Amino acid sequence: MSFTLPQLPYASNALEPHFDTKTMEIHHGKHHQAYVDNLNKALAGTPNENDTLEELLSKISTLSPAVRNNGGGHFNHSLFWQLLSPNGGGTPSAALAEKIQTQFGSFESFKETFANAGITRFGSGWAWLCVKADKSLCICSTANQENPLMDSAECPGTPILALDVWEHAYYLHYQNRRADYIAAFWNLVNWAEVETRYNAAM
Repeated sequence: MSFTLPQLPYASNALEPHFDTKTMEIHHGKHHQAYVDNLNKALAGTPNENDTLEELLSKISTLSPAVRNNGGGHFNHSLFWQLLSPNGGGTPSAALAEKIQTQFGSFESFKETFANAGITRFGSGWAWLCVKADKSLCICSTANQENPLMDSAECPGTPILALDVWEHAYYLHYQNRRADYIAAFWNLVNWAEVETRYNAAM
């Protein structure tokens, strides 16, 4: 199996003014492409070269750092693009809204907790909203290209919302203002996609 770069589900300029066109072009076409290329190189000729991405993540602790970093990078970004929409923003509906209300007290409290996970992640990494094995929700962050599906994850679960807080995701437009980038993210969240993933995990 040879992994390929997924197409964006919208034009690279469609998330303006919140995510600028140049950043999206570089983030998707350069950074994500590099993860795909390097993952294929790291797997070539190994017993795992025909594994799916999910299969790789489930045993990532037994694989090379190159597979870990680039496999995580490929999965995380592929998910991230799907969770954004030029028609995003607003709030979730139905069962997910009720679950958030129950666990976090309010949607605003949930947003604050999630944003804080991204803001306080030292260096590069991701913020996540996951469904845990017991069907509860959890918010956490991971370093670098780690994610909650990895067998070594400190916060295991099924990710349903993700936010990239690597500097390459925002530095051209927001410089060092990570909090402003995270605030802008809420205008783009594709809640319909998040809800689909929530329902599947439940």
